Amino acid sequence: MRRRPMTAFARPAIVLLFAGLLMAQAPASPPAPGAIPGMETLAAHRAAYALTLQSARDRSSIRSAKGAMVFEVTDACEGWATRQRLTMTLTDNDGNDIDTASDYATFESKDGRRLRFSMVQSGNGAIRTQVTGEALLEADGSGVVRYAEPSAKEERLPPGTLLPMLHTLRAIELARGGGRILTAPLFDGTSEDGAQDSTTIIAGWSGPQANERFPSLALLDSARMRIAFFNRDQSNGAGGGASAPEYEVGLRYFANGVADELAMDFGEFVMAGRMLELVPLPGGC
Repeated sequence: MRRRPMTAFARPAIVLLFAGLLMAQAPASPPAPGAIPGMETLAAHRAAYALTLQSARDRSSIRSAKGAMVFEVTDACEGWATRQRLTMTLTDNDGNDIDTASDYATFESKDGRRLRFSMVQSGNGAIRTQVTGEALLEADGSGVVRYAEPSAKEERLPPGTLLPMLHTLRAIELARGGGRILTAPLFDGTSEDGAQDSTTIIAGWSGPQANERFPSLALLDSARMRIAFFNRDQSNGAGGGASAPEYEVGLRYFANGVADELAMDFGEFVMAGRMLELVPLPGGC
């Protein structure tokens, strides 16, 4: 069973691959040279989440699950450095515990055209998957990803490919403008098979709402979204079509990219994520 990191914030996302406290109190930093307009509205932060089992499918082998996730995004002037560490303990129907973990790190240039990535996934202390490399895009979103691990190879990326931080920005911009659906190839470095098709469904753009746990977020607009990821060889590059998604994440994005109220659908089961901590991080030019 594949454990895909959340990118959109990473994507999930997500993506991605997928900081209200900082942005509510300080003006945006000036854009980096060559940065895509709007990138300066995103902000650096560390968010910690508690993960609990929300539901399991009827034929699922999982009886219970719990975990934790820490997501960091740092403004490195010309790019965004992100790191996501996720741990889960799954208990199967026979009462056996399975400890899983992933450590996922990226650097994405603010022009949306370069991504360095590293992901290590382990189970019960043993490394099961390791993916590293770099993706380079042209102006039309086409490009190439060069993998170093698990083996040295290249994969072509189709026109229109979005990297995780740019996907987050585009989804927020679309939601702010009243849009409802974003479909695009998305590359986040969590798979050795190149880009995946993604479909983002937006429930609507909402104004500031009361938030007793994180008062600074009460000052920001937000949108609820659901992002589905599809293998391109199954969806024929059509944003998913009628095929079943490999992974889905539901979340609420605030106007500057912080996400809360997560729901990560791994197929057999769904994990709910509750944000426990939100800390601004220094950075920028």
